[in-house]
Amino acid sequence: MYRKMTLIMRKHTAKRLFGAIAICAALAGTTGCNTPKNVTYFQDTTPETVINLAQAQPIVARPGDKLVILVNTKDAAVSSLFNLPMYASRIDVPSSLAGQVTQANNVATGTQETATYTVSPAGDIDFPVLGKLKVGGMTRQEIAGYIKGELAGRDLVKDATVTVEFVNTGVNVLGMVRTPGRYEINRDQFTVTDALALAGDVALNGMRENVKVIRRENGVAKTYVIDLTSAEKTMNSPGYFLRQDDIVYVEPNEITKRSTIANGNNATNVSFWISLASLLTTVATTIGVFVNK
Repeated sequence: MYRKMTLIMRKHTAKRLFGAIAICAALAGTTGCNTPKNVTYFQDTTPETVINLAQAQPIVARPGDKLVILVNTKDAAVSSLFNLPMYASRIDVPSSLAGQVTQANNVATGTQETATYTVSPAGDIDFPVLGKLKVGGMTRQEIAGYIKGELAGRDLVKDATVTVEFVNTGVNVLGMVRTPGRYEINRDQFTVTDALALAGDVALNGMRENVKVIRRENGVAKTYVIDLTSAEKTMNSPGYFLRQDDIVYVEPNEITKRSTIANGNNATNVSFWISLASLLTTVATTIGVFVNK
């Protein structure tokens, strides 16, 4: 009777150990990879999918922004009246304007120089001859049209061509991307996918379903969460179209978060589970042999 009860208890212990091994193996497997479901973009699209985009938000002038504004006319001497003097600067003129800067100011130079306007806290710039102009909240096309209208309306220049570019506008891409950093906004409508593409895409251990866009608005910081696994959720998010100085943050997935705790010496570390599973296998094998005796 005693021997029979002992055998039953040993078999029960062996089953529990084998169950523990199975759990360990499953957990070890989950720490090593992401499922395709978590890494595939826009899973809700088909060739026939039509998505209504969020309202486009073009880049507009805000306090602290720096602008390059160039006025060109048929007469270079007249043009120079409405363009700032050239000076050496650490801020590069956009390549698309480099030739116009030289032409507008009738300056031949081998070094890249720039003339910039800084938007004041009130949204103004101090423009030659015209004085203070309120440009805050305007797109670059609206600013160009505004200045051209003022020049013509005051009978100063009738045939002016006005070009406006933002100089120092950019967004910060942080977290689990291949090359985090600050990236220049290179178009009027700049999206979160544009920023992530410049940063080399989301890393495999980044959470595509929980990308955060942090934006300063009216003295407060707002956070928008974007799910890149859904095209509809991504393109309908208020954070889809970025603005200057937005922060795009890609969180690490749960596996990565756990694996970095306490220098990796934790119960979710892959090597830990492999070692534990090996130990339990050895113990279970020994018990199995003992039970069958």
